[in-house]
Amino acid sequence: MNRQIEKRHTILLGSVGGDSHSVGLTILRQALVLNGYQVRYLGAQNELEEFFRLAALCNVVMISNMDGHIRYYLQCFPELTRKYHAYRPLWYLGGNLHIGDGYGYESYFREMGFDRVFVKFVDVNTVLTHLEHDLREIEPVAHYQSFWEISNSDEWHIPCPISDEKLEVEVLKKERAEVLEQWKTGRQARSLHENAEYLGKQKMFSQIQSSVNQGRVPILIQPRSGVALVDEQIRLFKTFKDVGSRVLSYQVDSLTRNNNYAGVDEAIRESREMGVSTLNGFPVVNYGVDGLRRIIAEIEVPLQTRHSTRDPRLLAEISYAGGVTAFEGGSICYNIPYYKNYPLSESIRKWQYVDRLTGYYYEKYGICLDREFFGTLTATLIPPCIAISVNLLETILAVSQGVKCVSLGYAEQGNRIQDIAAIRTLRNMAEETIENLGYKHIQINTVFQQYMAAFPNSSERAEELIYHSGITAALSGATRIIIKTPVEAFRIPALEDNLRGIELVTRSIGDAGAVIADEAKINEECSLIRREVQSIIDSVMYCGNGNIAEGIVKGFQKGYLDVPFSPSLYNRGEVLTARDVEGSVRFLSTGSLQFDRETQEFHRDKANERRRAEGITSERQNYLLIERDVMRIPRGQYEGWPLAG
Repeated sequence: MNRQIEKRHTILLGSVGGDSHSVGLTILRQALVLNGYQVRYLGAQNELEEFFRLAALCNVVMISNMDGHIRYYLQCFPELTRKYHAYRPLWYLGGNLHIGDGYGYESYFREMGFDRVFVKFVDVNTVLTHLEHDLREIEPVAHYQSFWEISNSDEWHIPCPISDEKLEVEVLKKERAEVLEQWKTGRQARSLHENAEYLGKQKMFSQIQSSVNQGRVPILIQPRSGVALVDEQIRLFKTFKDVGSRVLSYQVDSLTRNNNYAGVDEAIRESREMGVSTLNGFPVVNYGVDGLRRIIAEIEVPLQTRHSTRDPRLLAEISYAGGVTAFEGGSICYNIPYYKNYPLSESIRKWQYVDRLTGYYYEKYGICLDREFFGTLTATLIPPCIAISVNLLETILAVSQGVKCVSLGYAEQGNRIQDIAAIRTLRNMAEETIENLGYKHIQINTVFQQYMAAFPNSSERAEELIYHSGITAALSGATRIIIKTPVEAFRIPALEDNLRGIELVTRSIGDAGAVIADEAKINEECSLIRREVQSIIDSVMYCGNGNIAEGIVKGFQKGYLDVPFSPSLYNRGEVLTARDVEGSVRFLSTGSLQFDRETQEFHRDKANERRRAEGITSERQNYLLIERDVMRIPRGQYEGWPLAG
């Protein structure tokens, strides 16, 4: 006989749609478990029907979405409600449900059938309070473990052989024919020769970054923007240019990121009818080459495409053909932090196409296009060594396909000493790695992303963060700084919000010369980061027997490379991180990372010191440190920015 299991309320938790944010889900999951609930976790990027299929086994279904497009993902909610009508649990909906301020949308979703709706940010304690109240008179559902058995398969198969070998030109051209047929606008990019003629007339990202690296011009300030309509995108770009932005970028919308071009067409029509953008970015693919060329003809500054697209090949083709001279993303940084079930071998092969295309423009036409890697990863409590290791591996994959200009990204964590050390180590180790592998004449740039996790809820504190972050970026010697705005905690920034961000960062860069950093401490941190990175890179190299692509796949399989808070099934998720008493990001658990004993003891000591300071007596309560660190900035529970250093 099966022994009776303690009766606890069961909660089904996960996100729906293309949204990749998994940090909040991870925190909520741990909070629910610690408060005695039985949690069935679906993770990120589920189909809506999956929740309905399992709802009968739960007391509460909690659905999250952070990309502002929840109305699209819930279109079939009424139909599914009728289909699965036998048992009705409580339905909770939360996240960032609308790209605007969300006013009025709570009642919209409640009428749809949700019992609790949190349109914008809500803290965990509020959710727990509502949950306790709502379940007071409800009996826990029966618990059948067999229904919830999830296979933890160790099959990390490689569907087809992958290698670092440069793709043959004929292979590239054959694949291009298929890629350009993915959507109707692809045909506009067919002629590589004509694309190159147009590209050659544009101002180049690589050239202006070179001027920064040589000290001829100051660090580049880069705002992010993306809206649904071309005229509005032109207006934004012109305004940014008028206030001194020397590089600009398209921030691509979430539907495009998931290659849902038909859905984008619908959203563009809706945006035109409503007169406001209903997309959270600019739909590069749907407007095609002609749309992009119209924009760049009026802007005349170097443009970049920023995104997190699952299949980036068509986006890259249209971007380059439309005059864009820099393209962001990579096989690790735009897979592991963003997708639930996307094999690394597949993403590596797709990004090899992008890198070979980028390299071919240089090889055939002498056009040096920039490739940037998103070292931000999941944006939350990312140790520098993880971000740097990913950047180095992405760089090796790119230059092996002929890329001549790379930009390596890192997201500010909050301790100025650590952040400066991270950018400096990133550049130095990249230069050494490229030289050791025998590649010549590779331009290396560094990109400082202002704090990318949850922002302060106070505009005053947000402005303080942005200003002092600019000082850190300037002191680090970064080539570019990707800026934030004072309203990050509330809404997608409007034009005036971006202008305020530009103003703050411009002023802070000018003021940075009066700030003196502790070079001795920076050097100590550089040494630690270098030792950690070298351990990770060496272990990945070992996994692949010199084949970097295969080493990356096997390295993730073994946990030798592990990204905190990732939604990916191909990431072991054993690593846990939190801040030390000075605000630097350290390891609570190093998982299977191949660190030496000295490095492991260093992090163990830092974690113990922090637990003592917080009055936490057990490693089992590490979750409390993580929750506090994730929420301390939006809650304003810190003295000032930077946190130290």
